[in-house]
Amino acid sequence: MIPRLFLWCGIAVTAVAAAYALTALVAVALWRRRQARPAPGGSLPAAASGVTVLKPLCGAEPGLYECLRSFCEQHHPRMQIIFGARDPQDPALEVVGRLEREFPQVELTRVIDSREHGTSRKVSNLINMMGKARHDLIVLADADVRVPQHYLTRVVAPLADPGVGIVTCPYRGIARAGHCSALLAAFVNEWFMPSVQVAALCGSRAFAFGSTIALRRATLAAIGGFAAIADQLADDYRLGELTRLQGLRTVLSEVEVETDVHDPDLRALVRHELRWLRTIRVVRPGGYASSFMTFDLPVATLGAALAGLATPALALLAVTAGARLMLHFATRRSGSGPSPLWVAPLSDFLAFALWCWGFASRRVYWRQARYRVARDGSVRPAT
Repeated sequence: MIPRLFLWCGIAVTAVAAAYALTALVAVALWRRRQARPAPGGSLPAAASGVTVLKPLCGAEPGLYECLRSFCEQHHPRMQIIFGARDPQDPALEVVGRLEREFPQVELTRVIDSREHGTSRKVSNLINMMGKARHDLIVLADADVRVPQHYLTRVVAPLADPGVGIVTCPYRGIARAGHCSALLAAFVNEWFMPSVQVAALCGSRAFAFGSTIALRRATLAAIGGFAAIADQLADDYRLGELTRLQGLRTVLSEVEVETDVHDPDLRALVRHELRWLRTIRVVRPGGYASSFMTFDLPVATLGAALAGLATPALALLAVTAGARLMLHFATRRSGSGPSPLWVAPLSDFLAFALWCWGFASRRVYWRQARYRVARDGSVRPAT
């Protein structure tokens, strides 16, 4: 017979996991309902007729043409898209050339500049690109992001409110390279984004994503420009944090964008997830430690084992598993790539194991290089 302390602790742990699983399911359902509403009319910012989109490039990954093309197809009065690369031989520039021929009516600008302003080459690229930005509304979006045609107008609309600092977009991963990509897409779609939606449901806005960040040029200048995040690995999170320190709000847009996931093998998958998890641990150590409850299925399984498979714990485990199954189907989308049922539990247990491993070190791999993340979120090459 197991000690009563283990029994009650196990039941408590399983209850917490079940409660979170149900909360995540509700948060996602409410989010889907919000997305289904017609876009609000409202007035756009005075400068909304002129928006500059910054697209930092580094290599021509599969699907790059479709992703960049989706920005050229935006229905917006005046739009400038700046493509920035460090190397004039970067194969991504061939895609840019194709778009220039296909969309002569769109203002497409190239910036090729290898100057570095910090350890983040992406942010250095953004700094180099800003010299060509012509408009007062700035939208940053990673190169591997694909957007709907109404994206740009709806994303900048909240900036009509002077109390808004940045607008960011949720995103979903589209698996493009087999089972490992499907596992990473599940990590994004069924763990990370639901946790963001739970946080948003509880009133938190302590987030910003590289999928989209829209802000005013004046806001960017007030926080010190991109130079203020030139050494940051989590440059998107830090950008949002700095605007909130100015007393401005972060808005989570109802527009969901897509990002392709191409991790070809388990090694790439592990490095990718560890980079995300360890970055979160550094920039939000308290939040990272308490996020164990978000791994609902593994935590409920551990709780039931701790309780000696007592009937109450098994019942709570069943509730957790049922809610998790419903979340899997609630987050699926047509055209999202393979997402068989086995992906959900395997992705959960792998992510939980990597979350535990995330406490062991602050080293991460980023674009084939190894870095060490400092306590302030900055990175330095690891020896």
